[in-house]
Amino acid sequence: MPDASPRPEPFTPHTDPAALEDLRARLRATRWPDAPEGAEWSLGTDLAYLRELVAYWADGFDWPAQEEALARLPRFRVPLGGLGIHFVHARAVAPAGAPVLPLLLGHGWPDSFWRYSKVVPLLADPAAHGADPADAFDVIVPDMPGFGYSEHPVGQPLDAVAVAGLWAELMEVLGYERFGAAGGDVGSHVSRYLALDHPERVVAVHRTDAGLPLFTGDPAELAPEERAWLEETAAWGAAEGGYVAMQRTKPQTVAFGLTDSPAGLAAWIVEKLRAWSDCGGDIERSFTKDEILTNVTLYWLTGTIGPSMRMYRANAAIPPAQHARRVEVPSGFSIFHGDVVRPPRAWLERTANVVYATEPPRGGHFAPFEEPELYAEELRAFFRPYRAAVRNVRR
Repeated sequence: MPDASPRPEPFTPHTDPAALEDLRARLRATRWPDAPEGAEWSLGTDLAYLRELVAYWADGFDWPAQEEALARLPRFRVPLGGLGIHFVHARAVAPAGAPVLPLLLGHGWPDSFWRYSKVVPLLADPAAHGADPADAFDVIVPDMPGFGYSEHPVGQPLDAVAVAGLWAELMEVLGYERFGAAGGDVGSHVSRYLALDHPERVVAVHRTDAGLPLFTGDPAELAPEERAWLEETAAWGAAEGGYVAMQRTKPQTVAFGLTDSPAGLAAWIVEKLRAWSDCGGDIERSFTKDEILTNVTLYWLTGTIGPSMRMYRANAAIPPAQHARRVEVPSGFSIFHGDVVRPPRAWLERTANVVYATEPPRGGHFAPFEEPELYAEELRAFFRPYRAAVRNVRR
């Protein structure tokens, strides 16, 4: 442990009313682009839908109520790596003597701890939600640096490898020698590097995706379904990957507009929530307006769209040899039906020691938020055999 172990402190943010008045004024003054007749979502965010959402954001959305609801999660900040790191830490409600598994959940983009806000109570107190109390977890959900309420790096952004090291330190500070890790999107990469770089501490790792593939070998080595998947992923990247190219190369350019215009910020994020969720083209099948705007307002008030995008540039510089490493820690995958770039089992086994793989019938890229009960059951089932492997100090 560090010489002077940092101490987590309770954290409950309260938004200055003047910041909300400024937000509403900007929303009401939005300068709208035109759109070709019938374009709808085919060229990006639908103009009519965004107008409707922005009008509600300006005059109907109750941020203080949403802020109060998020405050029901036990939240803390702790100094790590020279940054104030915000995290949720929900203690398990479990029978006396039952082994409690600490579980670190890694979020992605464009989100934060918000991704897991629905599922934390289900995992920490399963009995209160009709599940087996022996499946309770100590749940830890940190905001990555530059996301949510964690501080922004002032120099170079941290990549997924560095964030994994930071989370290993966080778990040590919290008294957890061994733990499980899970994640999706960027959080999937972070969980993977936790398992790669700290295998003596990570008892098992669960992911909802395997990330965009990077393969530099001979395609003849691949199974037919792997080759087909690489082709499908390339096609998806050509049609949907413009945001990746921008965020990997010139994130600062787009950050100016998205940091200044709340309508622009909403357009950037809402298009991804719709495209990546299992909503059948109707975003409000997966997210209510209040849920969408809670996520977007977190980005607005914390000014984190710029630093969150810069992490893409940092991750793009991770050496290919790092990507090629195989995870030997027991690995589970829940590839939800509505997610994007869904890898075949052969690819998963090429990259990890797969002991569990399912394809839940509902849910997309934001499965913990879209289908929290289904996601919670996936984690309970996967981690159940590994509970006896942990003996931790609970502070």
